[in-house]
Amino acid sequence: MKSTLTGALLVAALAVAHDAAAAGSDLIKSFVAEVRGARAEFVQTVLDSSGKPVSQSTGTFQFQRPGKFRWTYVRPYDQLIVGDGAKVWVYDKELDQVTVKALGDALGSSPAALLAGSNDLDRAYTFVQLPKKDGLDWVEATPTDPDSQFEKMRLGFRKSNPDTMELHDRLGQTTTIKFSRLERNPKFAADVFRFTPPPGADVVGDQ
Repeated sequence: MKSTLTGALLVAALAVAHDAAAAGSDLIKSFVAEVRGARAEFVQTVLDSSGKPVSQSTGTFQFQRPGKFRWTYVRPYDQLIVGDGAKVWVYDKELDQVTVKALGDALGSSPAALLAGSNDLDRAYTFVQLPKKDGLDWVEATPTDPDSQFEKMRLGFRKSNPDTMELHDRLGQTTTIKFSRLERNPKFAADVFRFTPPPGADVVGDQ
């Protein structure tokens, strides 16, 4: 009887885990299916491994699938990250330096890939739906790539829109990105996902 009960409990636990994974995956896949592009404002906060605040920054985020995005940091420093579908450009205005990488190498299992990547999310992540918290529906995404710099990512949805993203890296730091004023499927200017290094800027990487 004990063996039978243990087996039944194990089957039930596996069923719950499967349902949670399916529900978490469905939450993100539904957003991916309905939203080909979006833009929002954000506040980004970084905590160290002990929970102490390290930095806070603000800016705007825009994306268009697959692989096009634009992160614009405006405070406390001016930095621009542009994915043009083939390469990722990082421009540090203060240093007047541009770093460029192939999109696949830079995107990997990053937060930008989770929101702006292709529809084939199950190959890059495993998903689990978490308990509702702070009025948000939460899903946890764990990168399948063992070399990913992120251990896990948590995405909180409010009324089917991303509201908060929590990024846990392998150094113990936690980055929280709070989105606001999110607009689904807007019309973008033709050059919003293009980047040309400013004249005289130091360009490093694979051009």
